[in-house]
Amino acid sequence: MPDRSLTDRLAVCSWSLQPTSADDLFQKLAATGIPRVSLALDPVRENRDGAWADFKERCAQQGITCVSGMMTAIGEDYSTLESIKRTGGVVPDEHWEGNWRNFEANADLAVRLGLKFVMFHAGFLPHEESDPAFAKLLARLARVAGLFAARDIVIGFETGQETGETLATFLRKLDRPNVGINFDPANMLLYDKGDPIAALRTLGPWLRQCHLKDATRTRVPGTWGEEVVLGTGQVDWRAFFAVLRELQYTGDLAIEREAGTQRVADIRTAREYVERLLA
Repeated sequence: MPDRSLTDRLAVCSWSLQPTSADDLFQKLAATGIPRVSLALDPVRENRDGAWADFKERCAQQGITCVSGMMTAIGEDYSTLESIKRTGGVVPDEHWEGNWRNFEANADLAVRLGLKFVMFHAGFLPHEESDPAFAKLLARLARVAGLFAARDIVIGFETGQETGETLATFLRKLDRPNVGINFDPANMLLYDKGDPIAALRTLGPWLRQCHLKDATRTRVPGTWGEEVVLGTGQVDWRAFFAVLRELQYTGDLAIEREAGTQRVADIRTAREYVERLLA
């Protein structure tokens, strides 16, 4: 991956740091040693108590680069695999209009922040085109794609809820040039949806950003796997980066940590692990 150095490509997912304000985010980013961030858009959009006011200007003052955005859907419940299948992404009819309004506002925010890539969980995509939900989700996601395409922004579906083949089939059917994926190898293990390395090869044509996160696969089908510190799980990182080289991928690598009580330390550990691996 010769085109960009690792330092120019690593970023931190802001939500991993659980920031209460822009200032809190800046302090925690400094502690990770990574001045690049994949930004949760919803807190900035909501700007409760002015905690995220003038965010773009303050990033410039702090030397922070926002590499991408992330948005969430209303009412997502990750307590079990069954609950997130029911509530994730654009699947629930009762939240579609509210989600659409938020997506519109997030698209405008992304323009103001100068972002060119925004990701989200689309929701569980049906395996078969004959499934009644297939046409509904295809239409909704085409509409979201159009919303962002009008602003010259690429959107990325988060991986994991379905196998690489199922997602590839859906993406071919959707057939939108501004739709890609954010590939998360750990999610393939957490959702028990196949081999992450094989899925990365399958989804390579749509790859727009990667999450660096690690996990172990569940031993009880139908339950979550376990997210762990990067380098201690079942993702084969040497194979992962080898496939990225095969794909000639030189885009951003955003470290994500969604479990544990020492997020800053875990992200530093992840950064050091990747630096050693790719040295």
